[in-house]
Amino acid sequence: MTDAPALRPAMNLPDPTAAARAARTHSLLHDPIGRTLARLAAPNVLAMFVTSVTSIAEAFFAGLMGVNALAGLALVFPLVMLTQMLSAGAMGGAISAAVARSLGGGDTSRASGLTVAAWIIGVGFAAGSAVLMALFGRTIFVALGGGDTAVAAALSYAGVFFPGCLALWLCNGTLSVIRGTGNMGTPSVLLFVASLGSIPLSGALALGWGPFPALGMAGLALGLIAANGAAGLVAIALVLSGRAGLSMGGALGRLRGEMFRDILRVGIIASVNSVQSVLTIVLMVALVGRFGTAALAGYGLGARLEFLMIPVVFGIGTAMTAMVGANIGAGNTPRALRVAWTGAVGAAVIVGGIGAVLAVFPDLWLRIFLDASDTATLEVGRAYFRTVAPFYAFFGLGLALFFASQGAARMAWPVIASLFRMAVAFGVALVLIGRTDMGVEAVFVGVACGTVVYGAVTAAAVRITRWR
Repeated sequence: MTDAPALRPAMNLPDPTAAARAARTHSLLHDPIGRTLARLAAPNVLAMFVTSVTSIAEAFFAGLMGVNALAGLALVFPLVMLTQMLSAGAMGGAISAAVARSLGGGDTSRASGLTVAAWIIGVGFAAGSAVLMALFGRTIFVALGGGDTAVAAALSYAGVFFPGCLALWLCNGTLSVIRGTGNMGTPSVLLFVASLGSIPLSGALALGWGPFPALGMAGLALGLIAANGAAGLVAIALVLSGRAGLSMGGALGRLRGEMFRDILRVGIIASVNSVQSVLTIVLMVALVGRFGTAALAGYGLGARLEFLMIPVVFGIGTAMTAMVGANIGAGNTPRALRVAWTGAVGAAVIVGGIGAVLAVFPDLWLRIFLDASDTATLEVGRAYFRTVAPFYAFFGLGLALFFASQGAARMAWPVIASLFRMAVAFGVALVLIGRTDMGVEAVFVGVACGTVVYGAVTAAAVRITRWR
């Protein structure tokens, strides 16, 4: 009889998957921070590494099609990354944080309703982005300074990617729900397989390997969409079957307006941050476009690596979002802050280390895509890394704290820091272009200054406000 009280909580759990989910939430709330964060982040980092390899492969395939294809990819890449940042990072992080806060507070029924809200939000955003690109895509690419061939290449990619981006929104939204339960392994495996599969598929569809048609830039986009669509279907099936530890029976009936508000109040602000980050790159692309196609292609390769730092930090950041969200939901803000600083320092060290290596050896990256004969493009890329890469640690610090702030639902200062970054980067670049003969390197100095400001302001804000 003395054992009955200890057994009762387990008896009330509906099934083993719910028990496993409850155990994961307990780990987020009570296990040692460093060890737990490392355990949760490890599969994410591995999956994000493969995702980065996918982006590298995409640029490599574009390089095989010529410098104009690379220039076209440089035009469309910021908008593609914006879609991925919004679906996986901004809205995805908001979804994960909302689910984690609900589970941290013991409300599993609300977590299943949030899942349905996440799917509806994803459909709306996907439809909106497809319509906007159909209406304004050419205007955007021309405004960025692309020549006729580069614009044509960008439109070919965008014509497939944006109508098909629903696959990314549903995939990333569903994986975010699963992460919110404390399960980082399943989303990582699905992303790993999808990313690994998209590399040969994109190459085959772009270059016409074997029986596949040579679709060029459109093929690159189609491979990415198809792989993510397959991963999304598997993730949705897992959630609907209850294997994520959430009971989805009657979830539609539990849907409430406040669930949309809970996701959107963090997600919209986080989306502003993502838009500002991409807009910063877009503005820099517009400035670099003044110096010709070779400069645009060289900067595009440099900016691509900066964007690839986002998945690296994302691997750590998603674990931080879940841990911070669960602890905020449980009312333990001091532990949530310790999680934030532990993860942020780790991200800064990793990203800063990558930057330090490439500042000294930029050809480790550039020669993946360029021949020794592409001297003009190589020189631009080398100048970018010499100037910007030494300050990547500030980018890693600020972005990691951005993910932590999502978990805490305190997004104002990360967005303000991103605004400062954009203003400083563009302002410094304009001044240097107008008053010096630095040429395209003036743009890179502006990017470096903005990166430092972003990390410093975000860190100072979290330190001072302590999410009060």
